[in-house]
Amino acid sequence: MTILATLPIISPFESQIDHPEFNIAEYFLDRNIGDRTALITGAGHTTYAELTALANRVGNALHALGVRQGDRVLIALSDGAESVATWYGTQKIGAVTAEVYTYLQPKDYRYYVDYASPAIVVADAVTLDRLREAGVRKLLVVGVPPHDLRDGEHHFETLVAAQPPELDPAPTTRDDVAIWKFTTGSTGAPKACVLPARSPLLSFEGYARGVLDIRPDDIVLPVPKLFFGYSRDLTALFPFGVGAAGIAFPERSTADKIFELIAKHRPTILVNVPTMMSAMVAHPEAADQDLSSLRLCTSAGEALPAELHRKWMDTFGVEVIDGIGSSEAYHIYLSNRPGRSRTGSLGQVVAGYSARVVDRDGAAVPDGEVGVLEVTGEAVALEYWQEPEKSAETFTAEHTVRSGDLVTRDAEGFFYYRGRADDLLKVGGIWVAPAEIENCLMAHPSVVECALVGYQVAGLTRPRAYVVSDGEVTAAELQSFVRSRLAPQKYPRDVQFVDRLPHTASGKLDRRALEEMSRGLSHQPHQDIHPRKLAEAA
Repeated sequence: MTILATLPIISPFESQIDHPEFNIAEYFLDRNIGDRTALITGAGHTTYAELTALANRVGNALHALGVRQGDRVLIALSDGAESVATWYGTQKIGAVTAEVYTYLQPKDYRYYVDYASPAIVVADAVTLDRLREAGVRKLLVVGVPPHDLRDGEHHFETLVAAQPPELDPAPTTRDDVAIWKFTTGSTGAPKACVLPARSPLLSFEGYARGVLDIRPDDIVLPVPKLFFGYSRDLTALFPFGVGAAGIAFPERSTADKIFELIAKHRPTILVNVPTMMSAMVAHPEAADQDLSSLRLCTSAGEALPAELHRKWMDTFGVEVIDGIGSSEAYHIYLSNRPGRSRTGSLGQVVAGYSARVVDRDGAAVPDGEVGVLEVTGEAVALEYWQEPEKSAETFTAEHTVRSGDLVTRDAEGFFYYRGRADDLLKVGGIWVAPAEIENCLMAHPSVVECALVGYQVAGLTRPRAYVVSDGEVTAAELQSFVRSRLAPQKYPRDVQFVDRLPHTASGKLDRRALEEMSRGLSHQPHQDIHPRKLAEAA
């Protein structure tokens, strides 16, 4: 017999008043004990009962290794049942989860370990050697034979199997720190957003249930890996709040892999990013794919160009729910809604948040004018860890974050992305937003993906476009295309054709890598850039 939701679903706004005690693992995992599928992996289906037992064993193992409530556990695992169970086992004992990408360099892992000072690092065969090279000594290691481990490295399977499958949740509250989400580091070293246990509960209620109407029969397939909070929450947290299932796979995401998993598992929700949407649309066999199982596709992580949205709809016909979120605000805070999505818009405010568009002094600007997006909500992070100055700049008031995103808002409360405040280019004395030019270029039928950065000529800033195309367009044609649609100073003075653009581990466009490439090019026009050089720059 399937036992589903043995605890009632309680509105977080009510339960905060009556039940201040709260443990994330108990709420999202324990109450779904039964033979219902929680997770789908290459090894098969993992039920809620099996995942709960494994998470409890992991929690007991962590406790046996000296991890205590409030300690940090750094998780460097490939996506799978073990990574999900480790996350919940950490939450169950009241420790703090901090996840990192599995394909970082040793120096990057060294940075995270020095910065986070974790009680232990959980690794696997993919990350072990680089963590060793980084000098990490206390490790819990998944999927590596015991005889290959060194002093201070503990064998996950042996230690976990020896633990009892029962574990009482730590006496945590909604206000206790539970999660670290790292920023991408696109403008400097990554910072940890310190988040209380209430954040996922509020986001589950406002976004997963309030916007996506997540259901017990949903199956969620993520494009980004689960270390990325947007993906983690939509795959292995929010679905568990209603007894739904997520799909976890260790391989890197490609259009071929995503099409394969859709055909095999028939998911109902695809957690996507614009980069993958572009790759899927451009796939030579896109027209032959059957995506009919999907009831919706989410998009976040970076701006979704209106033209790419239209191409997606023309190709697949699967509704796209575009939105914007951040680690600082925990998750998605502006989103379109099923059945009332506006192409080119970020949507409206998600329940539990409020949003303002402000000028540089923090004063609200009228609808239709460009300003910086400021978001308020109890899910917002408490601070950046050990970054008091950055925290003061970003978290401007209680539960409020100044996003750095430039937006406009219309009279109906729909927001429109206009770029990043720190990406603006001053061309001919006028501020130019790269996103506006990128959206224009994406409207050309031969443009698959593009990005715009600035470069210097005799001390003056000029726009340079990097374009992935189908090979049927010239630089001059694209320049003419933009000039016919935008103000004269906004057309790209230089166009570089590339095979692909660099992206961060979470799938966002890596503008810093492009800017480094652009500095190397000087002002030489219309060069073809080999993709390997872009990858090295990233």
